[in-house]
Amino acid sequence: MTDLPPPVPQETTRFPCPNCGADYRFAPKQAKLVCDHCGHEEPTEQGDRDTAIAELDFKAALAEQLPAAEIVETRASSCPNCAAHVVFEGDTHATECPFCATPVVVDTGTHRQIKPRAVLPFQLAERTAHDAMNTWLGKLWFAPNGLAAYARKGRKMNGVYVPYWTYDADTKSRYQGERGTVYYVTETVMRDGKPEQRQVQKVRWRPASGRVKRWFDDVLVLASRALPKRYTDALQPWDLSKLEPYSPEFLAGFQAEGYSVELQDGYDEARAHMDAVIRRDVAFDIGGDRQRIHHISTAVNDVTFKHILLPVWMAAYKYRGKTYRFVVNGQTGRVQGERPYSAIKIAIAVTLGLLAAAAIGYIIAQNQ
Repeated sequence: MTDLPPPVPQETTRFPCPNCGADYRFAPKQAKLVCDHCGHEEPTEQGDRDTAIAELDFKAALAEQLPAAEIVETRASSCPNCAAHVVFEGDTHATECPFCATPVVVDTGTHRQIKPRAVLPFQLAERTAHDAMNTWLGKLWFAPNGLAAYARKGRKMNGVYVPYWTYDADTKSRYQGERGTVYYVTETVMRDGKPEQRQVQKVRWRPASGRVKRWFDDVLVLASRALPKRYTDALQPWDLSKLEPYSPEFLAGFQAEGYSVELQDGYDEARAHMDAVIRRDVAFDIGGDRQRIHHISTAVNDVTFKHILLPVWMAAYKYRGKTYRFVVNGQTGRVQGERPYSAIKIAIAVTLGLLAAAAIGYIIAQNQ
């Protein structure tokens, strides 16, 4: 088992300290830019929150009619291993992917992307995130012994701002279905040659139709393909009320990934979530004991969106040639990840289980 090296420093967003020229880093606890070399601190710039985090029009974005101030041209490449959208800064032409440490070389040309509208600053320092990961790792069963050794090494984790889309929408739906009412009837059956009565459940169905409406606010969709979605989804919930207007100062000392899930694709996923919620609303509106939904027609209006960055602490290691990653919610400390299983530990557990079962069987047999 080997630790993956941290990404090379060119990938990290930097701000020089005016006192000594060393790099600032954003300190979560102080919510300031801090110079570790001379101790100088600088508050982050914060504008009018409501104005700066205003939603953008979805249709205008699809038609490429957003204001020029909302678009940025970047030099970026997709990681050949995990598909992360690696953004290059300055004169950098090669780096390592912050998600899996695979070498990445910049391609030719630039890419137009929608600028981040808001950022959720890191709330947890790296040491706190590492402690949360160690606690989580210590609870894993059947993990190789080398995994615990990895946790004890205390290697530095990588702080990465991961791209997300949020979508707002006003929906009005018409539906047709049936409402079921449960009732019981008494039936007589023969058991062992004798009549026996029992209660039998039945459902009486009646037509149902109506309308439901719902305003969706900040439906969250991961805009990255670099991390397993089942893990990033499990990092929720995020407190989006803590979002701050995007400012590059928040990225000092951290890394940020460009989005690789396009706006339309993200909306398709958001719509699937909306449709599931609307279906639940319809079932509630039908009422009764049972519901059948035959048809739902939904009108969606006033669709808006934001591109936001959410904080994730990451660690990765290799075991038998495969990379395993852990992610920690940089706001709450919630941990998710993937890990190998120790075949030896599983075999020992199975053997002990079989021996225990045999011993119990022997004791039962002796007592009969």
